[in-house]
Amino acid sequence: MAFLDQVLEPPSYGYTRGDALYVPSKAELVREFASRLNVFTTAKNWLPAWSWFTTSLLAIPLVVFFTQYFSWPLLLVGFVYSMVGLGSHGTVWLHRYATHRGFTFTNAFSRFIVRNLVIKVVTEEAYVVSHHVHHHISEQPGDPYNVHGGFLYCFLADVNHQLLSRTLDAKQYQRVTQLMTHTGVRINSYAQYQRWGSICHPLATVGHFALNWAFWYAVFFAIGGHALATAIFGASAVWAIGIRTYNYDGHGQGVDKRVDGIDFNREDLSINQTWPGYVAGEWHNNHHLYPNGARSGFLPYQLDLPWLFIRSVAAIGGISSYRDHKGQFLRDHYEPWLARKKAEADVPDKQRQTG
Repeated sequence: MAFLDQVLEPPSYGYTRGDALYVPSKAELVREFASRLNVFTTAKNWLPAWSWFTTSLLAIPLVVFFTQYFSWPLLLVGFVYSMVGLGSHGTVWLHRYATHRGFTFTNAFSRFIVRNLVIKVVTEEAYVVSHHVHHHISEQPGDPYNVHGGFLYCFLADVNHQLLSRTLDAKQYQRVTQLMTHTGVRINSYAQYQRWGSICHPLATVGHFALNWAFWYAVFFAIGGHALATAIFGASAVWAIGIRTYNYDGHGQGVDKRVDGIDFNREDLSINQTWPGYVAGEWHNNHHLYPNGARSGFLPYQLDLPWLFIRSVAAIGGISSYRDHKGQFLRDHYEPWLARKKAEADVPDKQRQTG
């Protein structure tokens, strides 16, 4: 059994029946979700409980904005901040750096600034470890957000399927922490892991969220008062919910929606979608083709804002190196496809000439 097959805590209903993926009922999914949020059963449930608690807290400024300060311009500001700001930052920080190490920061200060460049919504641990597993066994049993499990299977995955295994021995735990050491997260000792069931410590995590939120609320308040601050913080709640739906859509909702000449990775059902691509640089099929790159927008129309940000930070000295697979993509995939299409188009012409 590969190491990544052992790092996540399996749900009570398991991943398989026989050799096939087991798709639990909605009732089973909801029961599992409720049980893993219960911190009174075990303190090791603190991380998923914190994740949904903070998402719920963000709903408060959303309600306040709509009931006290609503305006169409501020709604637009919040929408752009959540879709483009949080979306692109999630791609830069959680996806391309924290998980895949597609680029390297010059120093810890640059890393700190980029890590806290927007309102904190997702903990690194909830994303990074499970995302490695997702790439390791994409769309197979054990994939924490396996699209074949259905929408609710994916939507509740951060609680039901993405928690760190609670039975790791000291050597296994040390190995899994290596997936996180570059992120700046305070790493638990093995004894602390045995108590809390996580790599990150609750006090450090809560403190990070509190300072981040206080700083950004103060900034937005100074610019535009409670109206602007509640608009942006409230819109962040929408993004926090929406991001939990992404992998289901990004893998075609379990249906093969791959398009010839656009989606070149054929190992899974991931697709390149225009909206996530433009607002967050998430050209998902390209990403599955070259997961460890700092760029996933390869074709002329595939705008990649996170890539532009990475290049900009590199230009001012904050990033020391990055991986760009565009040349490899064009050489190995796009140009051969164009050549095949040209050859296919030439065949009827030759047939007409000989006819």
